[in-house]
Amino acid sequence: TEVTEKLEEVVMIWTKQIRQILVESEQIRREADDVGPPAELEHWKSRMSLFNSLLDEIKSSRVKKIISILQAARSKTLKQWKELDGSITIAANEAKDNVRYLYTLDKFFGPLANASPVMMEHIPSLMNTVCMIYCTSPYYNTSEHMTSLFLKITNQMINTCKTYLCEG
Repeated sequence: TEVTEKLEEVVMIWTKQIRQILVESEQIRREADDVGPPAELEHWKSRMSLFNSLLDEIKSSRVKKIISILQAARSKTLKQWKELDGSITIAANEAKDNVRYLYTLDKFFGPLANASPVMMEHIPSLMNTVCMIYCTSPYYNTSEHMTSLFLKITNQMINTCKTYLCEG
């Protein structure tokens, strides 16, 4: 029981740390007013990296041994642990899926940033791709995510026009 209590303490510390990561990942992002769509992709790539690292740690042999010892001891801490494990898996899957979908927009980011204000030739394809993401992505099709993406696309269009005007 002494070993079990020590291991439960360790798991409770992990639980607290993981909860903190999950809470921080859900907080509203602070971004400059003029960031373009590549920032959206970078955000999700960073999140994917964070949650994949966390998943790798959770699946490590050290953690698995501790969890199996606590399972054998029928520890009450495992219920919270399993819930967190599920939350991390969902967050990792969301980030991975969002990166995959946002990469389909990546080919538009350069032309959008480097075009003249007459960038109309890129807009229909870009909007079709955004529509495809909205219709098919299980995670990215929320108004919050789409608003963030459209804001960044609009920012990029404005920045392109400003650059064009300053050069002309």
